[in-house]
Amino acid sequence: MLALSAHGILPTVDYAIFADTGWEPAAVYAHLDRLEKEVAAPAVIPLLRVSSGNIRHDALDPNHRFASMPLYILNQDGKQGMTRRQCTGEYKIKPIKKQVRALLGYPHPQRIPDGVFVEQWVGISTDEFHRAKDADVRYMRNRHPLIELGWSRDDCVRYLTSLGLADTPKSSCLGCPFHGNAQWRHIRDTSPAEWDDVVAFDAAIRQGNARANASGNPLLGQAYLHRSRLPLDQAPIDHITAAERAARQPQLDDDTDPEALEEGVVDGCSPWTCRGETEPAQDGFGLAS
Repeated sequence: MLALSAHGILPTVDYAIFADTGWEPAAVYAHLDRLEKEVAAPAVIPLLRVSSGNIRHDALDPNHRFASMPLYILNQDGKQGMTRRQCTGEYKIKPIKKQVRALLGYPHPQRIPDGVFVEQWVGISTDEFHRAKDADVRYMRNRHPLIELGWSRDDCVRYLTSLGLADTPKSSCLGCPFHGNAQWRHIRDTSPAEWDDVVAFDAAIRQGNARANASGNPLLGQAYLHRSRLPLDQAPIDHITAAERAARQPQLDDDTDPEALEEGVVDGCSPWTCRGETEPAQDGFGLAS
């Protein structure tokens, strides 16, 4: 959408906003720098980077109230569960709303007058039109330009390729539990330092929420980044069975689905389009909180 706006196919936007969780792959930050230099700046579109903190540091800080990631839990009785996904709201949506309020001139807790709002573009393509929703606050009104253009994901890829941006990486935390095996293998095989980082984080969360531990809460289960509920450096990220391969479908959301197992969340992490909607088995990294 930024490129479409910069090149006059869509109206020129006033700002582009990137919500930084502090734990994106290095390739994402490099790509963002390139977009800012080659696409946004020539079109005089300010690219604003906003943040609520570093999600990795916050997760391991016992003094920080952590908005939990959707971790896979193995309970003491052997049952499996997942923690509630709060990270998108805290690390993506919250800082964007804060920035929007500042741009409007009404920072929290000031009341924004009726009729004062921004038009916010959300990058949902026709493949996922059912995810196009209105904003949940009156001062933001969502618009979905890709759907208006009738563009699918493939159309977007072709357009980016025509601009020399075919290597656009997914935006998502390095240690996002919604990664598929292909994404885990890519990190392991292309970036040893980032692989060591996510393996270390996976080991550090095994005993639950750092803040809950510091408070003496009892451990009710163990947390993992991989859906196999095995340590990440032992998880079967190289193994796809013949039955799983034969059973693949074009688009899957179920936790047990082989396509999701391999490819993970297709579109990466976007504030209003994360496909990792799940009901928690229990909150707080599997801890009493």
